[in-house]
Amino acid sequence: MRYPWQSLLVGLSLALGWAAPSIGAEQVVLRYSILQESIAVEDLSRLSRRGEVSPTLAAYLSLANQQPEDLRRWLNQSVQASPELLSQVLNGFLGKYFLGQISEVFQTPSQKASPEALRGALITSAINDHQVEVIEILENYPTQALYVDGNRLMELYQQFKSIEASLSKLPF
Repeated sequence: MRYPWQSLLVGLSLALGWAAPSIGAEQVVLRYSILQESIAVEDLSRLSRRGEVSPTLAAYLSLANQQPEDLRRWLNQSVQASPELLSQVLNGFLGKYFLGQISEVFQTPSQKASPEALRGALITSAINDHQVEVIEILENYPTQALYVDGNRLMELYQQFKSIEASLSKLPF
């Protein structure tokens, strides 16, 4: 069933999607323990789309002992999703819970969790091709900077790995 507000939301998101380069995040600021580093979203986009590594990004990857291709694969990971269905799911109980958990990792410049900003980035990312890529979320995040809490990211990653391990043992 399609509701009138969904068409309005998709239309608004589409309009925002066309303007994404001017309103999307320009910087990703990674905070991990006492460290804080800033990476230009443009550098991540160039790596994702063309495989080009900026000198700044190359230095960060070297310090982290990571290969550019590994980061490129992660940035290009995608999930198929129609914007209408995504909107419906993210506005439901489980979607709101998911957004609340993930927005503890990805925060606005005021360092407050913002499920609304994350919801907007996800829906906008799905509009053109009915899929959401990690790089698109960064490009469409509706603030100038996106703060990533590395400590909380590692906690959530461990929780998801634990859930994944538990689910793999179920007899489906």
